[in-house]
Amino acid sequence: MFPTVIPAIRNIKDFEYVLKKDHEHIIFLETRLSQVDSIVKHAKQHNKKVLMHADLIQGLKVDEYGLEYLINNVKIDGIISTRANVITFAKKHQVIGIQRLFALDSHALDHNLKLCKKVQPDYIEVLPGIIPSVNKEIIEKTGIPLIAGGLIRTEEDVQHSLKSGAIAVTTSNRNLW
Repeated sequence: MFPTVIPAIRNIKDFEYVLKKDHEHIIFLETRLSQVDSIVKHAKQHNKKVLMHADLIQGLKVDEYGLEYLINNVKIDGIISTRANVITFAKKHQVIGIQRLFALDSHALDHNLKLCKKVQPDYIEVLPGIIPSVNKEIIEKTGIPLIAGGLIRTEEDVQHSLKSGAIAVTTSNRNLW
């Protein structure tokens, strides 16, 4: 479904840059609620599918009403979140649900794996995504497609993440787009 690299956009200059590229999917990491509608419309005019990190939209209350706004009014294609209830809501409303998890230590990883098994997101985005053994463990224990993100800095990082089982990587590094 996804290409090898999915651009993760942090600012308007990166957004303008990626509109000229062939990427079908783009991720908005940080934005303000007042910008969401216009940037998604602009992206759709350029045939982009938009995934939004709901937790990072300044001014949005990430509850059912905020999520309804993103899905029904703004017409996003997917939601990324660290919150299980957000992913459950996304799936219920038939948009892509990507559970973001941080592999900080064994305890956090175990907790997140249990959460993912319960929620069954469409995809798991793991940060940092450059630890092959962790990527493999997540895939083996959940059976859910993995997207590697965080600390993806070089082409070698991209290749190592893909070799460890990731179906794609997310990065805000323009040079890797």
